[in-house]
Amino acid sequence: MMEAVLSVQGLYKRYPGFALEDVNFSLAPKHIMGLIGKNGAGKSTTLKSILNMVSPESGSVKIFQRDFIQYEKECKQRIGVVFGGIDFYPLKKLSAITAVTQKFYTDWDQEQYQKYIKRFALDESKKFKELSNGMKVKYLLALALSHHAELLILDEPTSGLDPVSREELLHIFRQIVKNENCSILFSTHITSDLDKCADDITYIQNGRVLQSADKDTFLRSFEHLKTPEDMGPLTLEEIMLRTERSEWDDDAAV
Repeated sequence: MMEAVLSVQGLYKRYPGFALEDVNFSLAPKHIMGLIGKNGAGKSTTLKSILNMVSPESGSVKIFQRDFIQYEKECKQRIGVVFGGIDFYPLKKLSAITAVTQKFYTDWDQEQYQKYIKRFALDESKKFKELSNGMKVKYLLALALSHHAELLILDEPTSGLDPVSREELLHIFRQIVKNENCSILFSTHITSDLDKCADDITYIQNGRVLQSADKDTFLRSFEHLKTPEDMGPLTLEEIMLRTERSEWDDDAAV
């Protein structure tokens, strides 16, 4: 079995009224993993804990088989991070943001950057705030891919996008994994995104991992939620709706 690109073990982070508890999962090379859960389930906290943006109380994160806390600087050279809804340097032109960003990466590839700028039809003379949500995500992806990132960590990258832009981004994700030496972990509450592109799924509910597996195993593990009326397999959306509904609907079948 190939070594995991990302391995998360026993992650624990407490906030007033909420805690991540014993979060465990791993991501294989050249795989796309979807991190699902309703808003407030702990998806963003998990990603921030992985990246040491918040300090977990316990647990370990290994990226490329190295302890991320110990080798954070080296690991960050090989990963790309895109958090949806971030307006960094909103008044700066893309060219200026790129000029600053490229100084942080020893493997910056200007030719690769220009390739993605062209492919994504980005205008570097535009200010970041002038971009649509979809174009902002594409620009951040272009930055991430221009230093040959081997792991992309994306927080709600398709949130707020229209269906056409979402479909295009999912296609880009599939192409990246196919053509680059890259794996992707992305959080979403839009389960239909994962029906189209995920190899593996990790489901977080109330700060705990409910299930983490390849997509087929994941879907089979929730067959107990089916009713006699269900002819085919349940979709991810149906699994999530029925699981979450049992939390608040006393009449829901458990």
